[in-house]
Amino acid sequence: MTIVLLAVIYLAFISLGLPDALIGVGWPLMHKEFSAPVSMVGWIFMTIAGGTILSSLLSGKLLERFDTKQVTFGSTLLTALCLFGFYSAPSIGWLFVFAIPLGLGAGAVDAALNHYVAEHYEAHHMNWLHCFWGIGATGGPLVMAGVLTEDGWRDGYLIIAAVQFSLALILWLSFPLWKQKEDPTSHPQETAVTTLDRKLPSGVSYALATFLLYCGVEALIGLWTSSYLVQMKQFSIATAAAWVSIYYGSITIGRFVSGFLSFRFSNKQMIRMGQILALVGSILFFIPISGTMLVGLMLIGFGLAPIYPSMLHETPNRFGSAQSKRLMGFQMAFAYSGSTFLPPLFGLIVSVTSLRFLPLVIILIMAGMLFNTERLNQMIRRTS
Repeated sequence: MTIVLLAVIYLAFISLGLPDALIGVGWPLMHKEFSAPVSMVGWIFMTIAGGTILSSLLSGKLLERFDTKQVTFGSTLLTALCLFGFYSAPSIGWLFVFAIPLGLGAGAVDAALNHYVAEHYEAHHMNWLHCFWGIGATGGPLVMAGVLTEDGWRDGYLIIAAVQFSLALILWLSFPLWKQKEDPTSHPQETAVTTLDRKLPSGVSYALATFLLYCGVEALIGLWTSSYLVQMKQFSIATAAAWVSIYYGSITIGRFVSGFLSFRFSNKQMIRMGQILALVGSILFFIPISGTMLVGLMLIGFGLAPIYPSMLHETPNRFGSAQSKRLMGFQMAFAYSGSTFLPPLFGLIVSVTSLRFLPLVIILIMAGMLFNTERLNQMIRRTS
């Protein structure tokens, strides 16, 4: 495994994040050009998410037929073509046409790369790689914002498409660097975990529930915190936006720091410490004191930071290498389902109740994550 290949994978994770927020930033101009209602962006987002969930579920079968490098290259090329399709779309209907394969490409490459890193690299790389995804997710909107005042939203999609085409070329040139077969000694727990196969469905259900709740609460906080602070706490819009930026900054910084902490602590310990810290932060966010709430929100971000990368990296140890290729896609699908459906579900709750329940919902979800993780740990201990 060469340094050059690791650099390529880091670039791929930045690339993964680049398209994620483009449509949200560009939509104020896009809907006017297409004479579409503002609410239409939600349906486009759901179409992309549906493709992502489907390809995540099918990624295990793809990886059984093709190498990781082939899936990554093909998915990146497909993503680039779809982004170019958004750039050249003559009508709103074409956005839906390109949204489906855009989601398919994103889900496949995400599951493939996470599986590959979990199999072949140490835990600190998984944390840092997801930190680099955050750089991409931040950079995409900046690119779009930089061109909106000049040539319009289409140039933003064209620039990101060009980046994706360039990455696809780099991936193709890197084919000789990819490790073809896993060292059979790389997972000493394989024999012990094989006995879990008979109880795999129930054990996996706790892992899948944790992925759904994690990504759901991460997106829920990002989407609704600003409205909660403005409507319930009478914050200014600028101050509320700054708090949300601090939240996302805490996750990004937390993942960078978690990479170093993973030298000292195991994945299981990182997951547990992160969930407890996030739960404590949620309780502090519930206390109606401005300073305490901000500290709580920061602790939530720092706590969430190591959970997702550590859970992904722990998959082969939990269920064995033979199962992890298939289960990685399932986990990604549940993760995407959480981020796609939990925030709008909370919106339905708000429509009949009030935003004041947001801190309580966050606490309940954090507690649910911790419960599912500890139940899974108990099952693995018993069967091992």
